[in-house]
Order: sequence, then C-alpha cells, then structure tokens
Amino acid sequence: MRWTLARELASLHDGVVDRATLRRAGIDRAAVRTEVRAGRWLTHGRHTVSVTTSPLTGRAPLWQAVWESGSGAALDGAAALLAAGMRGFAPRAIDVSQPRNNRHHAVAGVRLHRRAVMPPLAGAGLPRVVPEVAAVHAALWARSDREAALILCLVVQQRLTTTERLLVAWRSARSAGPRRPFLADAVTDICDGAQALGELDFARLCRREGLPPPTRQVVRHGRNGRIYLDAAWGAIGLVVEIDGGHHQWALNPVEDALRQNDVVVAGEVMLRVPLLGLRLEAKRFLRQVAVAYALLSGRRTA
Repeated sequence: MRWTLARELASLHDGVVDRATLRRAGIDRAAVRTEVRAGRWLTHGRHTVSVTTSPLTGRAPLWQAVWESGSGAALDGAAALLAAGMRGFAPRAIDVSQPRNNRHHAVAGVRLHRRAVMPPLAGAGLPRVVPEVAAVHAALWARSDREAALILCLVVQQRLTTTERLLVAWRSARSAGPRRPFLADAVTDICDGAQALGELDFARLCRREGLPPPTRQVVRHGRNGRIYLDAAWGAIGLVVEIDGGHHQWALNPVEDALRQNDVVVAGEVMLRVPLLGLRLEAKRFLRQVAVAYALLSGRRTA
C-alpha cells in the first residue's frame, strides 16, 4: 500500500516526490527510512525522495533543484525554459532564483540566484520564471554570444513566448554585463528584424572588408512582379540578401525562395546572410561576399 501510494505521487514528478507530500499522504520519516534501508528508495538531499534506485531522469533533477534550494525557489534561465518545453539546448547547471530573505541551501549542479524581488512566475507545474524573462536571464548567463543567441532563437521559434513579450522583458532587464551590447542587437534582430535591417550599416561592413559599397534596396523585375533586394553590385551581378528574424515567419520562406530563384534564373549570384549571423560571424560572411565579388569581377574583365 505504501509503495503503491508513493509511486503514484512520484509519477507526477518523473519518479521523485518531496517529503512534505509524502507526510501529507501518511508516509512519515520513519517509513521513508525503512524503504531506503531496504534498498527500494533513495534520498537526494533533505527533501527529495526517489521511489526507485535508478538515476534521476526527465524533470526529476529540476524538481530536486527546486525542493532542495529552499522555500520560494523557482527555476530560472535555461532550466525554466526546459521546464516550459524548450528543445535543442542542454544547460550545464540548473539555475534557480529564490527570495533573498529565505533560507537557502547549496545544491550540487544548481546555480542559485538570490533576489530582492522575484521575477514573475508561471502559474502551474514546476515553479519557474515566465519564459520571456527566463530567456533574457539565460542569455545574460550564457557562456558565449553564440549560446546566448541560440537560446533567444529557440524560445521564439518554439513559441514559448512571443517576440513582443521578449522585447518587453529585455527592455525591463536591469542586469549589466559585457554581453549586454551584443544582446541588445540580437534581441532586436530576433524580435524586430525589419527595423534592425534598416539600421544595419552593411556598406560600412563591406568597406571594412575592402569592398566597394553596394547599392541598397535594389529593385528587380521577376516573373511575378517587382523584387526588392537588400544589396547588390549590379555591374558584376552579385546580390546579397540579409535575412532578419521575420524571414522565418509564416509564408516568408516561400516568398524568399521564389525571389531568390527569380534572381538566379536571371543570371545573377545571390548570397544569403542571416542578420544574426552578421552579429556572430560578420568576418566569415563578409569574406564569402569578398570571394564572390572577386570571382565575378574576374569573369567580367576576362
């Protein structure tokens, strides 16, 4: 009976349950101790009990992090995003935020953030910070610009939050740090790619690479009407399209493909550069543009 009840309770948390829940169900400390000594259960800290002897999997480590850190604890950063359903990223540590005045405990593998004011929390399930705020925190705590950009892209692409909410969360963030200037550009690229594209000085980047500035906002005529291109060197037939975050929305990829095919069929070479790629790998992308420019210029003079 005890084992069946505990298993039902633990099934809600991927195989673990906290002592307080067990106590409310009539399974006291002595009963837990009996199961542990018999080799049927394991304890993972002060509060977390596993009803099997297998390693913690799934969301069990996240529940453990919250229970063991102290009262008022909630997942934050990438851990909160994982709890919200994010795929494609595995953090090295579990970030947890907790009110500064609450008693806290160090937990292996958990990075605790003591806060005077707690960020807004999601309403149900694992205690966690809302996705847009957690994404901003995760980006600020990331190990690299690339990792920060990946997290921001994933949270929008997987629809854990909206671009509008992410932008508001970023503008409300007060944390300082060396990555903040990069993130200011990255968030704008992801949330408002059209505006960011208008503000990007692509000509300056080209000059820095030794290229003559291209003509911006070029108009071509394709089979389906006018085609608006971001940058071109018309004399040699080289076109560069800079894709902002909005290019991935709805049917935009279809329109982009049709536009690119029209340009290529007309005999020009088109290179595509993600706007975020110019933030992360500007030199590598500009080097590709320079190589294409040199090849096409050589053909033109041959």
